[in-house]
Amino acid sequence: MGNKIVTFGEIMLRLATPEHQRLSQAASLNATFGGGEANVAVSTANYGLPTEYVTRLPENDLGHSVIMDLRKHNVGTRHIIFGGRRLGIYFLETGAVVRPGKVIYDRENSSIAEIKSGMINWDEVFEDASWFHWTGITPAISEGAATVCSEAIKAANRKGIIVSCDLNYRKNLWKWGKKAGEVMPGLVSGCDIILGNEEDAEKVFGISAEDTNVSSGQIDALKYEQVCIKLMEKFPKAAKVIITLRGSINADINTWSGVLYDGKTLSRAPEYQITDIVDRVGGGDSFMGGLIYGLVTWPGDDQKALNFAVAASCLKHTIHGDYNMVTVAEVEQLMKGDASGRVVR
Repeated sequence: MGNKIVTFGEIMLRLATPEHQRLSQAASLNATFGGGEANVAVSTANYGLPTEYVTRLPENDLGHSVIMDLRKHNVGTRHIIFGGRRLGIYFLETGAVVRPGKVIYDRENSSIAEIKSGMINWDEVFEDASWFHWTGITPAISEGAATVCSEAIKAANRKGIIVSCDLNYRKNLWKWGKKAGEVMPGLVSGCDIILGNEEDAEKVFGISAEDTNVSSGQIDALKYEQVCIKLMEKFPKAAKVIITLRGSINADINTWSGVLYDGKTLSRAPEYQITDIVDRVGGGDSFMGGLIYGLVTWPGDDQKALNFAVAASCLKHTIHGDYNMVTVAEVEQLMKGDASGRVVR
C-alpha cells in the first residue's frame, strides 16, 4: 500500500460577486473553480501529500481548464474521465453582517451527474493509495453518482484503504428520488473517519446535541460528545468521529473549533474568534484537508491533528475562493498562538 490520497466528487465553475455585492448589483463575477472533494485534494497536495482527484468533466475548454487548474496545485488528474455536456456552475453572493450569503446552483445534467456504474476502474485508481475521501454532496447529485461513490467505497474497503466522509448535507441537491436518510447510511457504513458539522448529523440521521443553538455564537463542545457516540454506535466501522463547531454571530464574525472522538477520548481544539471573514466557502473542506494531513503525519496524536485542522480552516476564512492556499508553516505558526497578522519580512 502506498501513501496516495484519493478524492472523488464534482468540481464546478464558481461565479462570485465582487466584494460584498448582491447578484442584482454585480456588473461582473469572479470566476474560479471549486467543489468539496477538489478543495480537500488541493489542501492535501499543498501540504505535500501525493494526491489524486477523480471526477467526470466535459470534453471542452472548461473541462480542460479544470485540469490545468488542478495541476497548478499539484493535484493528480490521471484518472479524471471525460464525457457529458457541461460543467456544473454555482453562483455565490457573499453575505455581510446580518445578511447571510447565498448560493445558487446550476448543476443539473452536469457531466458527473450523468456518470454511470463501471465508468471508473477503482482498482486501478486505488493502486498505491492509502486514503479515500468523499462527501455527502456526491451521492446527492444523482443516482448514478451515488452508485459510483458506493463502488469506490467498496473497492477501498476491499483493499484496506482508510475511507473518510464529510457528511456535507445539502437539502437542495437531493432531488433524484431518494432522500439523504435513505442513501447515506449504506455509504457511511463503509467509513473509518466521519466528519460533520454541528447540524449534519441531525439533518441526515436525526442525531442531535441537546440544548444547543449555533446561531447564538456560543457552542458547548462537550455537548457534541453524545453525537459522536451515537454516530459510532450507528456506524461501528468508524474509528474516529469529528464535529466542526461554528458559532455564527453574524456573516462576518464566527467562532470556530472542533472535537474528535476515538471511542474513548474526546479531544477538543482551541476556539478561534474569526472576525472580518473574507470567504467562508470551503471552510469545512479546508478542515478535512488539514485533518487528513494531521492524521497521516502524526498518527498517534489525534489532538495535534485536530488542532492543525482547526487552525488550517481558520486561515481559510481569510482567503478568497474555495481553495485553502496556506502552507504547513503558516498553519503551525497559528497553532503556536501567533494570530497577530504582522507583516512577515
